[in-house]
Amino acid sequence: MSTLAERPVNPKVGLEVSHESAPLHVTGAALYTDDLAVRMSGVLTAWPVQAPHAHARITRLDVEPAYAVPGVVRVLTAADVPGVNDAGVKHDEPLFGDEVMFYGHAVCYVLGESDEAARRGAEAVVVAYEPLPSILTLHEAIEAESFQGHQRTLSRGDAEAGLAGAAHRFSGELELGGQEHFYLETHAALAHVDEGGQVFVQSSTQHPSETQEIVAHVLGLASHAVTVQCLRMGGGFGGKEMQPHGFAAVAALGAVLTGRPVRLRLNRTQDLTMSGKRHPFHASWEVGFDAENRLCGLRATLTSDGGWSLDLSEPVLARALCHVDNAYWVPDIEVLGRVAKTNKTSQTAFRGFGGPQGMIVVEDILGRCAPLLGVSAEELRRTNLYLPGQATPYGQPVRHAERLRDIWQILLERSDFATRTAEVEAFNAAHLHTKRGLAITPVKFGISFNLTAFNQAGALVHVYKDGSVLINHGGTEMGQGLHTKMIQVAATALGVPLSHVRLAPTRTDKVPNTSATAASSGADLNGGAIRNACEQIRERLADVAARHLNIHPNDVRFVDGVVTGIGFHDREIAWSELTQAAYFQRVSLWAAGFYRTEGLHWDAERMQGEPFKYFAYGASVSEVEVDGFTGTYRTRRVDIVHDVGDSLSPLIDVGQIEGGFVQGAGWLTLEELRWDTTDGPHRGRLSTQSASTYKLPSFSEMPEDFRVHLFERATESGVVYGSKAVGEPPLMLAFSVREALRQAAAAFGPGGMEVDLGSPATPEAVYWAVEAARSGRAEPALATSAASEAYAAGEHSGAVATEHAVSESASTSPSLAQA
Repeated sequence: MSTLAERPVNPKVGLEVSHESAPLHVTGAALYTDDLAVRMSGVLTAWPVQAPHAHARITRLDVEPAYAVPGVVRVLTAADVPGVNDAGVKHDEPLFGDEVMFYGHAVCYVLGESDEAARRGAEAVVVAYEPLPSILTLHEAIEAESFQGHQRTLSRGDAEAGLAGAAHRFSGELELGGQEHFYLETHAALAHVDEGGQVFVQSSTQHPSETQEIVAHVLGLASHAVTVQCLRMGGGFGGKEMQPHGFAAVAALGAVLTGRPVRLRLNRTQDLTMSGKRHPFHASWEVGFDAENRLCGLRATLTSDGGWSLDLSEPVLARALCHVDNAYWVPDIEVLGRVAKTNKTSQTAFRGFGGPQGMIVVEDILGRCAPLLGVSAEELRRTNLYLPGQATPYGQPVRHAERLRDIWQILLERSDFATRTAEVEAFNAAHLHTKRGLAITPVKFGISFNLTAFNQAGALVHVYKDGSVLINHGGTEMGQGLHTKMIQVAATALGVPLSHVRLAPTRTDKVPNTSATAASSGADLNGGAIRNACEQIRERLADVAARHLNIHPNDVRFVDGVVTGIGFHDREIAWSELTQAAYFQRVSLWAAGFYRTEGLHWDAERMQGEPFKYFAYGASVSEVEVDGFTGTYRTRRVDIVHDVGDSLSPLIDVGQIEGGFVQGAGWLTLEELRWDTTDGPHRGRLSTQSASTYKLPSFSEMPEDFRVHLFERATESGVVYGSKAVGEPPLMLAFSVREALRQAAAAFGPGGMEVDLGSPATPEAVYWAVEAARSGRAEPALATSAASEAYAAGEHSGAVATEHAVSESASTSPSLAQA
C-alpha cells in the first residue's frame, strides 16, 4: 500500500475537470431538497409563527383559531414532542419554548395543505406576550456581563513582561460586524414515514449524522429509526452545519403525527430573521514592538456575540483564539476569549469559523501601527512573518513556515508590487480627490477540526461485475466541488477512467457517524476514507490479476482501466474482465473505508496542543481606488498566490479561491447587518432582512483584474494525494482589500498617522476615515500608566494609544513626536 500522499502513474487527481453537477446546475435540472416535494403526494407545508419581541415570556398560546382556516391540518407545539424538546446539542435550544429569545423566534408551526393555508393559519394563532428586558449589542452585553459558555485564555510566555520591555506600545479596539450566509437555497427539509415506520428526512444539511441525532431525540427514537439524506445544497458556508437540525425535526414531527409527508422551506425573510449568522466580535488590545519593529508582546480580549444560545460559539471562539497570530511570531502573548449572550439569532458557523475574526485583529494592529512606527505596512508584515522552527502560541510547530516567505516573494514579483507602489504614489500626488491604495497580506490557516474526535470519516465503495463503480461518503455537496474531487480520488485509487465512477447522495444509512462537512476538511477526511476502501478492493483484485499474469501481487498495476504488471507490454487484462473474474472467484468487490487524521491532540482547557494537521498558506495583493467625496471605491486589481498542496482538482480549487476571496471582501467591505436597537416596539428586529437592504457582492464589486496562482512544488505529506484544503483559507485573503482601503484613506491626509477604519468598511465608513485623515486628527498619546489603566478598564477609544519606552523612537515618525 502506497503512502497517502503518493500519486500513481497517470492519476485522475490533478486534472482540470468541471464540477460533476455543472450541466445540471446550468440547465436548472439539478434537484434540491424542496424540489423533491413535488414528486410526492399529500405533502403538507410547515409555516412558523414568529414572535414580534426580542425577549418575552409567552403567557398565552391559543392555536384553535388556526383550525378554522381552510386547509390547516395541524399546529405543532411543545405538547406534541414525544422525546426531548430541544433542537441543539447543548440542551439550550428548546424546539418549542415558553420564552421568546429573539425577534422572529418561532413559537409554533402550522401544517397546511398549501403554503397559503399554512401562512394564513399561522396568522390566526393567538399569542400573548409579557415583554422582558433585552440585550442586543456587544457593548450592552459587556456592560451587563451577559456571557455564556466557557471563557478561554490562550497564552505563552509573559505578555506583561513583553509589553513592559517594548520600545513602542500601542493599544486600541476593533469591532467586527457579522455576516449573513445568503446561500441561494434557504433552509429546507422534507420528511415522511415509510411502511416500516422508518422516518426518512431529506435535509439541506452539512451534518446529516447530527441532523439524524437531533431528529431522533426529538421523536424519542433510536438513531437507527431515522435516516437523513442530503442530495445537494444550494450553498451552505457553515450556516447549515448546526442550524438545519431543528427545521428537520419539525418536519419529521409533523410527518409522524399526521402520517403524511411534511415539507419546511423557509422563505428568504424567514431565513434571514430565524437563522444564525457569522459572529460579530469586539476586540480590545495592547501590543508592543521592539526597536526593529518586531512584535514582542500582545495582550487582548476577544468577545464574540453568540446570540441567544451557544450553538457552535465555543469552538468558533477557540478557533479565533488559535488564529489571532495569523502568520506572525508573537513571543509573549495572552488573549482572553468570551461569548456574549444577546437577544438575537443564535450565531453559528460561517466560512472560516472564527479564524477570520481572530486573524483580522493582528492585521488591524499592523495596519494601524505601521505609520506610527514610520514603516510601510508591507515591511512591518514581512518583518514579523513566522520563521522555520517557531511555534504557535498554543504550542504547535509551524511546519513549512518557509513557504510564507516564498509565497510572499513570489507574489511581490508576480504582482509587480514595487513598480505599482511607485505608480500609486504618483497617482495620489496628482489627484486631490481620488486616491489609490495597494496592500499585501498573508494567510496561515490551520486545517482540522479543533475537536479531535471530528477528524474521522467513512466511505462505502461498490464495484459491480461490469466494472462500474459507485461511491458513497459522509461529506455533503454544497457547490464546493467535494463530490467532483471524490470521484477523481476513487478513479485514481482504482486506476479507472472517471467515466467508470458514479457518486451516490450522502445518507446516514450508508455511512454512519460522520462529521460535518466543515473545517475545510471534507476532501482530506472523505478522500482518505474513499482511498482506503478502494485500496482494499484493489488489493483483492491484485491477487486475482497476479494469478492470471503469473506475477507477484505487488507487481500488478491498474492504469486507465487496464490491469498489467511492471514492465509488461504484451499481457494485460481489461478492468471489466478482471472484476467479472473476481466475482466468479467469490472475491468481495465492495469495501467500507475509514480514515482518521493522525498526529492530532488538543487540550481545550489549557488551550495547548497540536489541533491542526497542517497550515494552509497564501497571500494577496489588492489595489483599490477611493472617491474622496463619497467614500465609494472600486477594486482595480487582485493578485493571489495560494498553497493548495498538490491540487486534487485545479479548476475547482481556483474557483474556491476566487469565491472565498469575494465572500471575504463582502464581509469586510459591504455586508452590514443592522438590528433595531431603539427602545421602540420593534426593538431587536433585523432591519436588513432582504437583498434590497443587505448589500451583497455583485459583478460590480469583482476585481477588474483578478489573477490567481497556485503555489508550486507544494506537496503536503500525510494527506490524500498530497493536497491541501481550500474551502476556508482563501476568505482571509480579502484582508488585503480592507488594508488597501486604509492606505487609500490615509493618502488624503498628511501621512504618518494611524487610520481607524470601520468594519465592514462600507463607503460610509471609508468616507469618515477619509475625513479624519483630511483633518489630520489623531488621538493624543496616553502616558504609560494611563494607557495601561485605560486598557485594563476597557475604556480606551478605538483610536490607537501609543507609548514609547525609548526617546530615540520619537524621530521614527512625525506622529510619534507627541509621545
